[in-house]
Amino acid sequence: MTDPIRARFSRILDDIETRSGVAEKFVDRELYQLYIATLWANVVLNPADADLDEADLEPLHEYLNERVAGVLGPSVSVTECFRFINSKAGEQAMTEARLSATHRELLLYFSSMILDPDGHRRWMDMVLDRE
Repeated sequence: MTDPIRARFSRILDDIETRSGVAEKFVDRELYQLYIATLWANVVLNPADADLDEADLEPLHEYLNERVAGVLGPSVSVTECFRFINSKAGEQAMTEARLSATHRELLLYFSSMILDPDGHRRWMDMVLDRE
């Protein structure tokens, strides 16, 4: 991973930990996962907004996985954050966080792409054929 990516995103990830904090050294796991998924979705949608190009996405993903594992445990990754979003608990967390319909749809859309890329591709093909 390049140092500029780590330096730029370490401040953002520190802020996410702070915003997810419920007590010193404790985070609201559900809120943290919503923030991480939102960050990843936005960066992937438009890397240029974060001064990145597509080649930077893989190293950033690795760094996010490292940071997520440090906060939530070694078995949790960005993918697991999207798996959470796609669950009943994730739906409840999005409701409690009062996410807008657009924000919710964005996270569910990315969950579909990440968790079932083939199914997502078939679904998108059907949608595009109907238009």
